[in-house]
This record gives sequence, structure tokens and C-alpha cells, in this order.
Amino acid sequence: MKRFQIAFRGFWVVGCLAMLAIVSLGLTGCSDEEAIEVDLSKRETLVPPRQVKAITYAYLPQYSHTISYQRHRQLLEYLRNATGLPLRQIFPDTFDEHIKMVERGEIDISYSNPFVYIRLAEVGATAFAGIVEPSGHPDFQGQIICRKDNPDLNTIADCRGRRWIAVDPESAGGFLFPLGLFYDNNITVSDFETVDFAPGPGGKQEKVVLAVHAGAFDIGTIRKGTLDVVAGKINLDDIRVLAETRLYPGWVYAARKGLDPEVVHAISHAMFSLNYGRESDQDILSSAGMHGIIPVRDSDYDPVRELVGKLGLDQ
Repeated sequence: MKRFQIAFRGFWVVGCLAMLAIVSLGLTGCSDEEAIEVDLSKRETLVPPRQVKAITYAYLPQYSHTISYQRHRQLLEYLRNATGLPLRQIFPDTFDEHIKMVERGEIDISYSNPFVYIRLAEVGATAFAGIVEPSGHPDFQGQIICRKDNPDLNTIADCRGRRWIAVDPESAGGFLFPLGLFYDNNITVSDFETVDFAPGPGGKQEKVVLAVHAGAFDIGTIRKGTLDVVAGKINLDDIRVLAETRLYPGWVYAARKGLDPEVVHAISHAMFSLNYGRESDQDILSSAGMHGIIPVRDSDYDPVRELVGKLGLDQ
């Protein structure tokens, strides 16, 4: 047995040596003709590919970042393909941050409510497109909501002395428009027990509805259409629309100060080419909560400026 083990080990060693010899022959088997000579005196400068700066596009954060992305993903993809421009969606956390980023040139294309737009116009932004709402009209309105089972809230006058939660001080449908409605009914901010704004970044419209649904506040103010967005989160039968504001100019696309006019022209042309009657375009527009995109001028938003002046918010 011992002799067999020694013989086996000897065979294994011989085999290994044979394999090493074969490998060695393979490594040294290249002929001179196959060798590649490298002339190190000749060098070529490599130029890195040109980095094209992205054109930033931001949706005012009335809803969560996830919803903002989902709503405008298809529209951004369409605009990239139609214009060849490197558009990139970014996500400010608050209304105020959105405004400051446009002013600093960090947002090239702003999609905002008309109240925020008139602030942006003051720092040089220019309106170039507006949307047609799902209703088929280029305007929208705010709503005052409460719990359906609250027997003490039936009219606007009943809102006096109540706890009010609004979307944001810069929100049009979620604060400014309802504030104008209260003003027309001789109700001022001081007539409420408390006036609070939805906390945290993004998703403020949803937070207002959820806060009213939970009974944390008596009334809430939102833009019309928000209840459809939160339909899967609560039972909408628990919520009642107490009142609606008048119609005001709708959401607006604005270009920051100094943005190349050719870029604005290319984007606006692609936007205006969308047709709700075409099935492919209908999917893009519906996902974004629109029925169409149309040309607008700065003066179209004068009714919002008049409301701001009436309420003394321009001081």
C-alpha cells in the first residue's frame, strides 16, 4: 500500500511538471513576427466627450415628489424626444425653495401656480405656456373642505372661529383663492381660531385632506382636483366640499431670466403640438393632470395680481 502511494505521488508530480512545461511553451511560443512594437514618441491627446448641461424642469411641490415624478415623467420623455434637449426634472422641497431656485438660475423651466408665477415674474421669469385643466378650461379654483359628519359646518359663515389648515402661504388654490372667498364674505384671518399650513416638504395638498379627515382641523383648503389624488388613501365619502372659489387663471410654465430663447421656443413648440385627440398624446397629458398646453402672456395673470392687491399681500 505504501509503495502504491509513493508511486501515485510520483505520477502526480511528473504530471504537474509536464503541465508546467506545456504552459511554459505556450507562453514563449510567440515568434518575432507576432510581436507588436510601440513607438512611445508618438502620442495622441484624448479629448473627453463634451458635457452638455441639463435643462432643469421643476414642478412646484404641491404633491409628494413621487407623485410629481409620476405625473410629469411621460411629458419630460416626450419633450426630450421632440426637442433633442437634455431636460432633467428636479424636486424642490418647498414653494419658497422653488422660487429661490428660479431666481438663482437653478430651475430653467418652472411649472407653478399663478400666485407663485407673479412672484417669479418679479425676478425676471417669463410666462410662455399655460395648461388646459382636465375640465377643458384654462383656469381652476380652490375648495374649502370639512368632514361630512360635522353638523356645525354648512356655510362659509360657519367657518368663523374654526381651525383652518391651508396648503402653503404661496399656494393659489390651497390658500390665496379661498382667502379671497373668505374676504368677500367679510371673514379675515383673525376670525379663525387657528390658521396653520401643511408641514414638511412636498405633498402638502394631500396632507391638508388627511388632516381634515383625521379631525385635527375643522376645515381645509385645497385646489380642486386634489381629492381625486388621495382617493386611494381615505374614504372620500367622509369629506364634504363646503364651498368653491371663483375661477382664476391656471397653472403656468415660465422660463427663468436669461434662458436661451431658442430653448424656450423649442420646448413651447413641442408642448403646443400635443393633441388630446391623439391617443399617445392623451396618455401623456392625462398623466400630468392636463387636457392641453396653450400659449399665454404675462398679462393673463393680472386677475391674480388684483386679488393679491385686494388682500394686501403685495405689501
